[in-house]
Amino acid sequence: MEVYNLTTVKDFILAGLSETPTLNIFLIVIFILIYVITVLGNTAIIIAYKHSPNLQSPMYYLLANFSFLEICYVSDTCPKLLSNSVGNNKSISFYGCVTQMYCGLLFAGTEFYILASMAYDRYSAICRPLLYNMIMNKVSCMQLVAGSWLIGAINAVIHTSLTFTLPFCGSNNINHYYCDIPPLLKLACVDTKVNELTLFLISGLVIIGSFILTMVSYVKIISTILKIKSVTGRKKAFSTCTSHLMAVSVFYGSIFSVYFKPKSKYEIEQDRVVSVLYTVLAPLLNPFIYSIRNNEMKCALQKLLHINICSQKALGCP
Repeated sequence: MEVYNLTTVKDFILAGLSETPTLNIFLIVIFILIYVITVLGNTAIIIAYKHSPNLQSPMYYLLANFSFLEICYVSDTCPKLLSNSVGNNKSISFYGCVTQMYCGLLFAGTEFYILASMAYDRYSAICRPLLYNMIMNKVSCMQLVAGSWLIGAINAVIHTSLTFTLPFCGSNNINHYYCDIPPLLKLACVDTKVNELTLFLISGLVIIGSFILTMVSYVKIISTILKIKSVTGRKKAFSTCTSHLMAVSVFYGSIFSVYFKPKSKYEIEQDRVVSVLYTVLAPLLNPFIYSIRNNEMKCALQKLLHINICSQKALGCP
């Protein structure tokens, strides 16, 4: 039986943005701008939904919840990343690391099923328009959101509890900019095959399950759109889905590349770059994807800010 020199870990040391001072300053400025724009942009979507009668529909209700999730998600990593990069102290307490991991997994797991709910909303609107108001009523929308949060919470509890019951020995340096499962498994001084298997199976159920639900909705959406004889009608129907498809592609693509591989295949430096896509850039892109390509949201934001730049006739603003 192997004996390990175990010590009680009180904190971890997170890797910064860069070891090069000049590059580090540049990245700090970039990440500050990204964080501010992300929070302001997603907050603007939520406020526009709250104060615009034209946006009181299931699609925008789900979008407002998605925007709230994006604010939470980016706030879980960015502030700590920036504070560690600015100061010399790059540590995070043991329980701070637990909290950061739990929240990150909670928001990510919830986001998968909010995206699936948004796909189902588009399926209902395009494939079953006559029953849309009955299917996507206020109660069903609230149930979809609540169910998404419940799945995210269960997923987060399982992975966080399994990860932080592992004994850590030797270095407490996490080669990542936030507390995530793969780099923490690298620090464990026991066999982590059970954790890896659980990560693969539970994450598979959560991620693949939501992915299948999303793809099933889109297969039916596309088949319905192709049956529309009018070219204009097809373009109009598909335009309501393109923004969501872009968000799904960025989020799922980056998540798959990090979590669905064995511990021996983890390339931390590469994974740190990929992680930026779903923890920082995806929340940043959300306001642009859903507002610039959406005339109703664009007009609502302009009315909210009292900016009369858009031509009401060109954009169809009421």
